[in-house]
Amino acid sequence: MKDEPALRADAQKNRELILAAAEALFLEKGAGVPLEEVAKRAGVGIGTLYRRFSTREALLAATSNERFLSLAQTSRARDPDTTPGDAVRAYLEELAMNMSIYQSLAASIGTIIQCGTPGCNAITAEGHRLLQRGQEVGAIRRDVTYEDLIYVVTAISIAIENDRSSKSRIRHLVDLFLNGISVKD
Repeated sequence: MKDEPALRADAQKNRELILAAAEALFLEKGAGVPLEEVAKRAGVGIGTLYRRFSTREALLAATSNERFLSLAQTSRARDPDTTPGDAVRAYLEELAMNMSIYQSLAASIGTIIQCGTPGCNAITAEGHRLLQRGQEVGAIRRDVTYEDLIYVVTAISIAIENDRSSKSRIRHLVDLFLNGISVKD
């Protein structure tokens, strides 16, 4: 989200109503809930919803904004106590957990993180930073890209989304991936 002008009070209220309705419905029914249903629950017209959020992914990014900001902040805070490899591991685990907040969210993560919200920008910058740090110390192969990390988070998130009892397997699945991207002696 580029620098947007401040919203009028009624527009800001509508935005907040839409976000609250979207959050509730996404938690209840998943990320694929019809946007008309979000608008109805918010008490606004569908045109109002689309003026604020031009795509489903923009709405998902907005509802995930605070979680993404928190994830990036938590990741930075643990820097002094964490090796670069462990920092990437924790980032991937936390991002995968965040992608399982709403059913069907994981499939859109690649698009969502490009929406430009402060949270999306923060987790993307943090992921790039951690990857570079891991590569600089030789913990992660140089041919690994940030997009590779997102593909893996997507795959892990979709896998656990289909079996809610498998959230405990995130750590195992991240380990499998990291064993594949680690520099071998």
